[in-house]
Amino acid sequence: MPLKESSLDAAKAVRREVIPAGEPWMGSLRKGQHFRIVDLEGNQAVDTLFYSSASLDERYSAQDTIRAQGNIYLTAGTQLVSNEGNTMLTIVADTCGRHDTLGGACSAESNTVRYAIEKRHMHSCRDNFLLALTHWGAKYHRDIGKRDLASNINFFMNVPVTPQGKLTFADGISAAGRYVEMRAEMDVTVLISNCPQLNNPCNGYNPTPVEVLVWD
Repeated sequence: MPLKESSLDAAKAVRREVIPAGEPWMGSLRKGQHFRIVDLEGNQAVDTLFYSSASLDERYSAQDTIRAQGNIYLTAGTQLVSNEGNTMLTIVADTCGRHDTLGGACSAESNTVRYAIEKRHMHSCRDNFLLALTHWGAKYHRDIGKRDLASNINFFMNVPVTPQGKLTFADGISAAGRYVEMRAEMDVTVLISNCPQLNNPCNGYNPTPVEVLVWD
């Protein structure tokens, strides 16, 4: 897919943070702000969920996004659509080329089924999501848990679909310094798990940090 670079200067970002390898991150965006995720060392999967800041019940929908754009891969120009049919964010720049919206998040259960019973104890993106949501719920005195998880985006992750319709985890197509940038079309809350997966090539078997930046 065609690549598109951003004209925004990182030095002018109003927020800039590094997310350590394997860790969760949560932040808020106001309508009109730009949000960039940078693959600092390359070949790192970044599992991401978006929620409307006005209502946790409205959230990113893989099904509605795929249906709206007629494509299973995300790239520059893609509108990220909510379960209520509203555009949450638009991808305005992308130097990777495509991002996965089908593979979902790793979990203790999937690690066991896909790899081995001995993998069950390993940290996972589902653990990260639930940990961050629990802290968020405690802060705002809301009961938040598993029911509030949805199918996520895997930025930078390469999940080819075979002619038979099967998903396969393959070596990443990203590289150090590549990024994806989005413009918020509503006030949104971002939930990230900087994937800790060690059992397939989505992280090159070596999870690494990523950077997030926000511009007004």
